[in-house]
Amino acid sequence: MAYTTVDDGSAHFQAAIWTGTSGTDTITFDGNSDLQLDFLWTKSRNNAHSNALMDTSRITSGDYLPLFSDTTDVEQTFYDSELQSITSDGFTVGTQPHAGGDGKTYVGLAWKANGASRTTFTESGANPGGGHQANTTAGFSIVDYTGTGSAGTVSHGLGATPKVLIVKNREDTTNWAVYHRNASSAGNDSYLELDTGDPVATAGTVWNDTSPSSSVFTVGTNTKTNTDGETYIAYCFTEIQGYSKMGRYFGNSNSDGAFIYTGFKPAFLIIKNISATQSWWYFDNKRTGAYNGADVRLRADRDSTESSGSKVDFLSNGFKWRDGDNAWNYQGNTFVYLAFAQHPFVSSKGVPVTAR
Repeated sequence: MAYTTVDDGSAHFQAAIWTGTSGTDTITFDGNSDLQLDFLWTKSRNNAHSNALMDTSRITSGDYLPLFSDTTDVEQTFYDSELQSITSDGFTVGTQPHAGGDGKTYVGLAWKANGASRTTFTESGANPGGGHQANTTAGFSIVDYTGTGSAGTVSHGLGATPKVLIVKNREDTTNWAVYHRNASSAGNDSYLELDTGDPVATAGTVWNDTSPSSSVFTVGTNTKTNTDGETYIAYCFTEIQGYSKMGRYFGNSNSDGAFIYTGFKPAFLIIKNISATQSWWYFDNKRTGAYNGADVRLRADRDSTESSGSKVDFLSNGFKWRDGDNAWNYQGNTFVYLAFAQHPFVSSKGVPVTAR
C-alpha cells in the first residue's frame, strides 16, 4: 500500500503573500499550478482587519460572501470587491481591507474542494438539507446546510470520518463551533470557538454527543450548529497520511520544546491551547524567518497584526517548538492542531522526499 496518495501538497493547499495596490491585484500561486481554490482565508498582516473566510459554495450574484473568524458577525453580503475572481492557479482581489488595499500586506490560505460543484442532499425529518463539495483525495469538504432545530445528521461527502469540523451560523451572531476529535476523551461532548480564546467547553447540544461517521456529522439543537430555518457553513477535514495531520500534544515550557511528528514538512499549522484562555495561532511556510523557522504568526480569533520571533521549526517530518510560551508549549497544558503538508516525508513509492 502506498505511503501517501498526495505526493504534492501544493495541489490541494497553498499559502500566498502579496502587497495590495490601489486597484485589483491578481495573486498567482508559486507551487502546483493545478490548484483552483474553493476556500480562501485572507488576513492583513500589517493592519488590524479581520480574518475573512470565503468559499465557492457561498456566492450571490457573483459575489463571494465573507465570514470573519474573529467575530460572531453574520455573513456579509456587501463586500463585492473583496474576492473578485478565482483563476486556475490563483485569485484576484479588490480594494476591501481584508484582502486588498494600497501598501497593505496580506496572506491568503487556499484549499481545493471540488471546483464549486456541489452534491445536494434534501431535508429528511430532523436531518438538514443542503449540499457538499468534497475533495476526497485531500480529505476536505465544504458543506452548506439549513438547520431543522432538532438533532439530525448532515452529509459531508468525505467518505472518511472527519477529525475536525469548523461551523458557523451564517444568519445569527453566535460563536463559531469547532469539533476536534482530540479536544476531549470522547471528542463529541466538547467544542471550541474559533472566534474566542476560550478553553474547551462541553455542551451536548452542539454535536448531540455523537461522533462523526464516514458519511455524516451530527448536530444537536444549539444555535451554533442547528437552528430551524437558518443557514450554516461547515469546513470538514479528515487526515490523509503524508498530507494532513490533526492531533494533540502536551507542552513542556522549555525552549527545547515538544516535537510533533506529522510525516511531512508543514506548509500551514494552526494550534490552540485547550486548557487555558489562549488564542488560535497560525503559521505558514510563506511568512518565514530563519531556514526552518516559521517565525511569523497571526491569530484566527483576533484582527491584530502579525507577530514575529523564533517560536517553531518546520522540519521534514513535523514541527518543533523553540519557546515555552503559554500559548503553544506550556507544561501541563493540552494543545490541539491542524497541519497541512508542503510535501510528504516519504512519497507514495516509499522514497524519502528531498526538502525543497
